[in-house]
Amino acid sequence: MAVPMVGRAAALDELRRAWQRVDDEGGCLPAVLTGEPGTGKSALVGALLQDVRPGAVLTGAARLHSPAPYDWLAAVLAGRDTDALPVPPDALAWLAQRPDVPRERYTPEALLRLAVAAVRALVGAGPAVLVVEDLHALDPASLNLIGELAATDLPTLLLVTSRPPDDAVSPQLAARSLARLSGVPGAVRQHLGALDAGHVAQIIAHAYPDASPSAQLASAVWRRTGGNPYRLTELLAMAAGRGPEALIDEPLPGYLQPTGQHAERSAGDQVPEPPLTAREREVLGCLAEGMSNKQIARALGISVRTVTVHVSNLLRKTGASSRTEVALRAVRAGTPADRHPSVHG
Repeated sequence: MAVPMVGRAAALDELRRAWQRVDDEGGCLPAVLTGEPGTGKSALVGALLQDVRPGAVLTGAARLHSPAPYDWLAAVLAGRDTDALPVPPDALAWLAQRPDVPRERYTPEALLRLAVAAVRALVGAGPAVLVVEDLHALDPASLNLIGELAATDLPTLLLVTSRPPDDAVSPQLAARSLARLSGVPGAVRQHLGALDAGHVAQIIAHAYPDASPSAQLASAVWRRTGGNPYRLTELLAMAAGRGPEALIDEPLPGYLQPTGQHAERSAGDQVPEPPLTAREREVLGCLAEGMSNKQIARALGISVRTVTVHVSNLLRKTGASSRTEVALRAVRAGTPADRHPSVHG
C-alpha cells in the first residue's frame, strides 16, 4: 500500500512555495532533498509533481551498472527527438552516450557549454522542473553540469535528491556539489529523517481504519522499522490481509532490519545466511546499490580484478544469470548483505 505523506507536509509545502517563486519570478532555484535510503525523497518529488503543472519535466539519474560522463543528461535525452537541439550531432552523440560516438572528442569545457545549451533548449520558455535523482551516485561531469545549471537564469526548479555525502562513492565531490547548490540565494535544503512514533501511528491507523490499533502496537512497529517509511511500507505489504497484530508477528527479512538506536530483532526475525563469505556479502550489498565493479573496488578498498572474482562467485553460488538477478534474488529471499562502513544501504 502507499504510505501517505505523514510527517512530510512541511517539506512538501516548502517545495510548493519554491515552485511558486520560479513560476512568478523565473530563474533557477535549487531544492535539495537529502536523507538515508527509504526516507521518502522520491515520494516527495512525486507528490510535488502531482501538484504543479510545469511546462516540462526533465528527469535523469546515474546509470546503475556502467556509469559514464553526463549520465544525467543522457537519461534526459533518452527517447527524445533531439534533431532540433542547438548542438552539433557529434557532440550530441557524446552527451547522449550513443554507441556510435565519433573518434574526435570535444574539450570538457566545450561539452559543458553544449550540455547547458541542450538543457536550455529543452526547457524553452518554462517554467520547468529538472529532477536530479541520487546526486550522490552521479559522475563528475553530471555534477558539474548540475552546478552550472543552478547558476543560470533558466526558469526552473532544480529538484535534487541525494543520500548524505558520506554515502557517496566520492564523498568530497558530493559534499562540494551539495554545498554549491545550497549556496544559491533562496535555495531550499531539506533533510528527511525518520518518522516519529506518532507519525507511524497515523500511518497504521490509515492502513487499518476499522481496527483502532493501540499506541503500544504503533510504538512497537516504530521500533521495528526505525521510523523508515520504506521499511514501514514493506511491512504493511507483507502483513496485508491480516490484522494489525501481524505487524508485530511478521518476520522481517534482512533488508528491512533497522539499524541504530531503534534496531530490534525478535527470534522470529532470524533469516538463514546463504553460503557466502563476509566479503561476498559486502560485494552483494554494493551490487544491490547498482554499483559498477570500479565503484565497488573503490568503496571496499580492493582491486577491480578481485571484485570480478567475487561477482563470479556470487553468480555461481546463486545460479543467477546476471549481477542484477543475483542482487534481486538476495533481496527477495531476505538475505542480509554486509556493507563496508562507507557503503550504507
